[in-house]
Amino acid sequence: MTDRADDHALLVAAVREAGAIALQHYRTDVRTWQKEGGTPVSDADIAVNQHLHRRLGAARPDYGWLSEETEDDPSRLTRRRVWVVDPIDGTKAFLAGTPHFCQSVALVEDGLPVLAALFNPAAEEFYEAAAGQGALLNDSPIRVSDRSELEGCRIAAFEPMFRHPAWRESWPPMNVVQRDSVAYRFALVASGEVDAALGLNSKNDWDLAAADLIVREAGGRVTSHDGQPLTYNTERASHRSFIAAGPAMHDVLFKRVGEIKLRPQPAKAG
Repeated sequence: MTDRADDHALLVAAVREAGAIALQHYRTDVRTWQKEGGTPVSDADIAVNQHLHRRLGAARPDYGWLSEETEDDPSRLTRRRVWVVDPIDGTKAFLAGTPHFCQSVALVEDGLPVLAALFNPAAEEFYEAAAGQGALLNDSPIRVSDRSELEGCRIAAFEPMFRHPAWRESWPPMNVVQRDSVAYRFALVASGEVDAALGLNSKNDWDLAAADLIVREAGGRVTSHDGQPLTYNTERASHRSFIAAGPAMHDVLFKRVGEIKLRPQPAKAG
């Protein structure tokens, strides 16, 4: 049985290498195209994905693999440990030359992330966490905000969501922070730079798994909008919503959104 510390060292090294590859393509005339559904992808996404798949797969051939840029292999469902990978989360920002993207990789064991690395190479920010050992940003411990008031808080979210006419109660004035990368939004929660992240639309395992562990190891809470914990490496490999925040702010947001009924999720991972 592989020691988790060895897995952690492997993960950190592989993700740092992946960040260097991404930077080679950053702010260049990299080839891009649209995936089914209209989301952008580039040669940089593919190059990073191939590197991580080779590096992690060769070292741990008995672990499963789930990545945004690899066709889903159902055999992952038979594996106790699975690498969950987003080679470049925030591709739109990456292609626009905006430093709000990251490499996001988690090791999921029995449905829960136990190791995580999230690297924004353009900003030189490396977040990491191991279950039960806390979260780090560039080797220094980080902690979520202890804020408990919505008014004036900093929340990473899609700003028009708060102006939707269906809300029973209007939202107070807040500082809404927009980041294309969902994982990076969570990282900002973990470091206390923002107080919360909220999303009421479906996200995939690769968007959330690494960031989930980093927030929780920084003292925060991560659930669906109705308070359910997130489980990874299921057949669907997606989640209908998320709240990530310090415990006090999580309670406040849950009271606001916990009863909302959302549309059913897609059938399974692509």
